[in-house]
Amino acid sequence: MINSPLSLGEREKGYLVGSIEEAKKVLKIEARTIKNLISTIDRNFEKAVEIIASCKGRIIVMGMGKSGLIGKKIAATLASTGTPAFFLHPAEGILGDVGMMTEGDLVLALSHSGETEEIEKLLPLIRKMNLKLITITGKPKSKLAKKSDLVINVKVEEEACPYNLVPTASTTAMLAMGDALAISLLKRKKFKKEDFARLHPGGILGKRLLLKVKDIMRKGKDNPVIHQEKTVREALLVMTKTRLGATSVVDGSGKLVGFFTDGDLRRRLQKDEKILNKKIHTVMTKNPKTITHDILAIEAAKMMQEKKFDNIPVIDGKNYPIGIVDERDLLSEGIL
Repeated sequence: MINSPLSLGEREKGYLVGSIEEAKKVLKIEARTIKNLISTIDRNFEKAVEIIASCKGRIIVMGMGKSGLIGKKIAATLASTGTPAFFLHPAEGILGDVGMMTEGDLVLALSHSGETEEIEKLLPLIRKMNLKLITITGKPKSKLAKKSDLVINVKVEEEACPYNLVPTASTTAMLAMGDALAISLLKRKKFKKEDFARLHPGGILGKRLLLKVKDIMRKGKDNPVIHQEKTVREALLVMTKTRLGATSVVDGSGKLVGFFTDGDLRRRLQKDEKILNKKIHTVMTKNPKTITHDILAIEAAKMMQEKKFDNIPVIDGKNYPIGIVDERDLLSEGIL
């Protein structure tokens, strides 16, 4: 057996260096591919934006293989930025899924070769339904390109694969062009961040722009409230029951007159060991900072951060405490 002159550690180091250099090579090729796209964008891209923007139906994105995977992402990006779109697998389409296509739709086909047989089989129906066909391809003189209403050229010089076979730079080019289309449409439609939030109600941005205090505040039996004539000890029981470190303090009519927190208790205990038997109104914070239920949760979060509050009472128009916002709820919702 012939031993390698290099130790295991040295061989692993060599593999690592080789991998890093290969990664850099791939990224350079793909970066150059995107840079080259800039010079290929022409009037056809502008026409595509206009045609898609004026489409009365949905944008049906289709592609096979790696182009199909890119197509799914493009469809999702279009749909999330104000352009109704969905992905239709061509192979499934010829087996019945074409039923999802309706008059007024537009087809956005992705095919690097421009010779995708499954898409070509759908062309007669696309024409019969009088649907516009825009094709993103690396072969602007291909069969599919010639049968399209408009062609967006994403020709690449080489794939990042050493054999120039694996779709790498070509899929990057398609993805980048899809993003360019989506953002161009976004700006043309004057799509605002509020619109984005409306389409992403479960996302962080959506929550920050849509979620209001009334949606996250503790209310009902989870909203700690105690009468001002009760003792600090009784207030602690209310706070413990609701698992919050604070309670609103009200007068005989039920209106807010103060606020008391476990922080107040700790500070008071250092000066007065008999505080537990005192009336809550003698130790509470009078005229506390409050918020209303109809403001955005993000606004409440900003106020709480500025004032270093863990909790803040929520009042209605008549100064009745209808809820309380806890910092933990803001954190769990991704607001903080």
